[in-house]
Amino acid sequence: MTRIIAGELAGRQLAVPAKGTRPTSDRVREAIFSTLDATGLLPHARVLDLCAGSGALGFEALSRGARHADLVENHSKSAATITANARTLALTEQARVHVTGATSFLECATIAYDVIFIDPPYDIAGELTARCLHLINELDLLTPDGLVVAESATRSEKTDVEGWQVWKEKAYGETRVAYLERADRLEE
Repeated sequence: MTRIIAGELAGRQLAVPAKGTRPTSDRVREAIFSTLDATGLLPHARVLDLCAGSGALGFEALSRGARHADLVENHSKSAATITANARTLALTEQARVHVTGATSFLECATIAYDVIFIDPPYDIAGELTARCLHLINELDLLTPDGLVVAESATRSEKTDVEGWQVWKEKAYGETRVAYLERADRLEE
């Protein structure tokens, strides 16, 4: 069972696609959002959830005060689950579902986000995360104080992409969570 952990929608359940996704566990989501809550980024934030699966990260952000979430999922059945979750949670105004790949979405994006989640399947996480980080930086899709939260398997190599600095990183069992900020932010 996947549920919203805290905020306005705390305790509400989310449908999860029958197969093809690996939902972020409650424990890991709680840790991610405790860190984000401490930064003060979530209230009124624009959030991008790439490889959204059930939409749990985007919906959790909305429950905790984000004003808008773009949820990107390239599998149509998973995207339909996200859309159904948005309806069930009465978030169709704040949550926009996009049925496309993460890099395709980024190549067409026109706004900057305060928080960007990248949670691809672990077998392609390194490569896809690196491509996404390159596009986010190149196309200036992260606000100056924004963060990218990237999940990967603890057994995989760490993603090191030019233009990015790891602000914080922590492992939770099989999952590694890296909080990245633009390297030019550190020069200010």
